[in-house]
Amino acid sequence: MRGALPLGPHTLSRSPVRRLAPFAWLARAAPCCLLPSDFYNSIVTSADVKARAAELGFDLCGVAPAASHRELAFLPDWLARGFAGEMQYLRRSAERRADVRAVMPSARSVISLATLYNTDRPYSTEIADASAALIARYAWGDDYHEVIGRRMDALVAWLREHGGADVELRAYVDTGPVQERVYAQYAGLGWIGKNTCVINPEIGSWIFLSEIICSLPLEPDAPALDQCGTCTLCLDSCPTGAIVEPYVVDSTLCLSYLTIELRGEIPIDQRESAANHAYGCDVCQEVCPWNAQPAGEDPPGTPWLPRAVFDGRTLAQLWSTSDAELRQGLKGSAMTRAGVRRLRRNLAVCAGATADADALFALRHVTEPTCGDPLVAEHVHWALELHGG
Repeated sequence: MRGALPLGPHTLSRSPVRRLAPFAWLARAAPCCLLPSDFYNSIVTSADVKARAAELGFDLCGVAPAASHRELAFLPDWLARGFAGEMQYLRRSAERRADVRAVMPSARSVISLATLYNTDRPYSTEIADASAALIARYAWGDDYHEVIGRRMDALVAWLREHGGADVELRAYVDTGPVQERVYAQYAGLGWIGKNTCVINPEIGSWIFLSEIICSLPLEPDAPALDQCGTCTLCLDSCPTGAIVEPYVVDSTLCLSYLTIELRGEIPIDQRESAANHAYGCDVCQEVCPWNAQPAGEDPPGTPWLPRAVFDGRTLAQLWSTSDAELRQGLKGSAMTRAGVRRLRRNLAVCAGATADADALFALRHVTEPTCGDPLVAEHVHWALELHGG
């Protein structure tokens, strides 16, 4: 789940901005420790990697050492507090997540990459219409695993070609047993904010992270400085109080967990807090001052614009959409993990939580096959009973 892992206080030194365009800073990247220059790989340098990453479309790139960074040790405590909910994969992989060298013993460096997915559309906090079906920005367009995966494949192929026959690499796009935000921070991409998202001072936090674990001893960047200061807007604005303390999210309270990760029934006492968040939630990022800058004009062919079936739709309109059309709209998107069934579950909860008359009418009268699924039907029954049956 995006934005839900635990992290602690940060006292790291300032890093130069890591935006890849323009590229002038590439040759000036500061190392995070004083080591002789001949210690680092000279066949492929960090500057070479960053330049190639820019050519492939990545917005940020930095290098972190494959080391025992102190923030990596917060995961066991977070799991012990029960904040992972039903995300058993985090418990199963906890030991491997403690250090990338448990994933690849030859690891010397972690190449951390970020891809901006913000688009020129209003934030959910700017939409006053309670009947609007709100969907998290990251899920609007094409599946980022696939889009970024193709770029990662190209970068890995380039590293294999230029890094020597013995180079070992492992590449992940939000899929591997890697605490990617920790390595992104130590690679200088940005600091881990109080909402647990990585925040870059130039482009904010609307970024997909990916990483390549590498056996080459690449020169590392300076880690990023925490610049949240005394700001608590994300904590104060979270609809469910899921940011239980700075840098710690209780996933079991987070709307992204409840509407995406949770496979079964949404707890009754948490349903009304969903409001009209039909899939995920962006509030803690939208209120962040580092995301206040305009998104800028969307480049031609950007894969992150919303698909037509989900673009500007109301709760009633989405509920009234056929299963076939919804399934087609989900195909090839990051929302496939929830599927039509869980999307309808969420829409039913939103109808009840908002008391939207059109949505409640749709619940009573639309009879697509998934509407009768037991999971969906229970949430429909709850919504209708809440408002007089």
